[in-house]
Amino acid sequence: MKFAKVLLATILALIFFTGCAQMQQSTSGTSASPVLDRIQKRGELVVGTMGNMPPLNMTSKDGEIFGMEPDLARMLAMAMNVKVKFVTKPFNELLPALHTGQVDMILSGMTITPERNLKVAFVGPYFISGKAFLTKKETIAYAKKAEDANNPNTKIVTLKGSTSQAFAETFLDKTTLFTTGTYDEAVDMILQDKVQAMIADYPICVVSVFRYPEAGLLSVVTQLTYEPIGIAIPANDPLMMNWTQNTLNGLEESGILDELKLKWFAGGDWLNKLK
Repeated sequence: MKFAKVLLATILALIFFTGCAQMQQSTSGTSASPVLDRIQKRGELVVGTMGNMPPLNMTSKDGEIFGMEPDLARMLAMAMNVKVKFVTKPFNELLPALHTGQVDMILSGMTITPERNLKVAFVGPYFISGKAFLTKKETIAYAKKAEDANNPNTKIVTLKGSTSQAFAETFLDKTTLFTTGTYDEAVDMILQDKVQAMIADYPICVVSVFRYPEAGLLSVVTQLTYEPIGIAIPANDPLMMNWTQNTLNGLEESGILDELKLKWFAGGDWLNKLK
């Protein structure tokens, strides 16, 4: 049943794309989609991701990029009839890579914000997240409310360039704030008692509890903010945005997107693949 749904969505997407391409060529003789053109010419959809945001995107022990977002990227590539290639970068380097054409799109737990949307286009959201605290049980008092943690004795860590950093700088401006390039580095600071808490999207916090069962970690899963996660694509390609939105809508309406969420968030079978 799942394969049939994916196949149907793929066929519909291919028909849509082919129709658009033929219509554009017949009316003007040129393409309206420079990004789709280079993807088709290359035969490869290049997707930027951190590869370190379980279960949205992860890197296995043997170097495979996997998770909910890589699955979604593979479906988009299949609908384009091309292969997929993942380029991993620190979070704060993903948007510059999109601007310079190193990647065709970003699928990496990126929140749709007005500031980012001034520079790039977003499709979605395909997932709704929110901020949460990851801390140790003995320091849970810091995680109950944001205002309780806002004092100079509180040391917190966030991912560099993320909305979590912006949240901390705005609402926890009196704390001692550290930023890291990866979530592994941030969690390690908690494990070594260098900080009291990490602020991150709640799936990251919850998964970290699962990954280190003996560390006494605890996540306050109450969402402190509304975080719509979307696909970032270049701003100069309306047809690319239209194609991606229509294909994502098809995956959502067919139930495939819900199946992806259930696959990656309902269980932790994938934990033993992490490096």
